[in-house]
Amino acid sequence: MTWRLKAGDLVEVTREASVQFVNPMLFRVIRVLDWVTFDGWMWLDGYQLDKKGDAVARRSIFVQPAGLRVQRSIPAPTPRRSTRRAVAPAQKPAAPTR
Repeated sequence: MTWRLKAGDLVEVTREASVQFVNPMLFRVIRVLDWVTFDGWMWLDGYQLDKKGDAVARRSIFVQPAGLRVQRSIPAPTPRRSTRRAVAPAQKPAAPTR
């Protein structure tokens, strides 16, 4: 896998990633752990998701990145224009005339 995982990525974890995942699961990456591992393996910290996309468990998993299927990646933030309008400064009330 040439994809570089980052926080927010949604991946499908299958048996190709590790034999412990007989039943595939969706996993939202919190971070890629920099723990020392065997060549071709990595630790991921994140949330296991249910079918609706809700987090059901926080887990650290040991996987082969080549077996992960990236489902969706969080896009890079794009600058937004402010939706707030500039407000004119309050004016002093006019002096009463006599």
